[in-house]
Amino acid sequence: MRAKSIAFEIKNVDLSALSFIVKSTQLGDIQNELALKLKDNPDFYGNAPTLIDLDQLSPEDAPKLDLKHLCEILKVHHLNPMFLKSKDCEIQSLGSSMGLADLEGFLSTPLAAAPVEIREVEVVREVIKEVVREAPALPTLPVAAHAATMVITKPLRSGQHVYAKGGDLIVLAMVNPGAEVMADGHIHVYAPLRGKAIAGAKGDTSARIFTSCLEAELLSIAGTYRTSDTPLPKDVQSQSAQISLEGEKLVMQRLG
Repeated sequence: MRAKSIAFEIKNVDLSALSFIVKSTQLGDIQNELALKLKDNPDFYGNAPTLIDLDQLSPEDAPKLDLKHLCEILKVHHLNPMFLKSKDCEIQSLGSSMGLADLEGFLSTPLAAAPVEIREVEVVREVIKEVVREAPALPTLPVAAHAATMVITKPLRSGQHVYAKGGDLIVLAMVNPGAEVMADGHIHVYAPLRGKAIAGAKGDTSARIFTSCLEAELLSIAGTYRTSDTPLPKDVQSQSAQISLEGEKLVMQRLG
């Protein structure tokens, strides 16, 4: 019998990642678009593990990309580069020297030869296969199958954060200014919504936000967001409303 280790533990981990699909080698354009997209919420991505996907660059353009500089840009905008996807062997080698894991190699390494102690990484591989599946329409990830709905019955105070991972979120009490509710699916707030609401957090563009009193500081669906810097339309301000995504625009409609 092996002695039980007291120096470390190996456990299953639920790993998710963002896919940053590079469509241009012009890093100035990438920097400017990121800055514009995140100007109202610079820490929106919260240093999330990030896959750099170069498959949409042509074989001629891909070697022209300054990968090191791109990683620096992503880190400035709170994206944490960890994986690289590229068909170019030299780029894969460069990424490896920078500490970026080759995604294809990571997913295809035979597990049978691995020691028993590290077979738990199979769980991580299966999760990564789901979250980095290509979604051509948007540089985001398809949402996983919904889990059980999360229900919150108490008011959320400033600084509190609730995340319904893989499912919908129902809140039966007020979401105060400074509080944040997030879900991979829909968000229902049957009370005043005065804080932040982020639906479709992993890229589900069909997600919606519902509330009986719309007064939100920030609304976001699948990465498209609107802050209180832009006043709410008068017909939905402080009214029952639903918010959906059409293209890259949030659409607000009064209910009832």
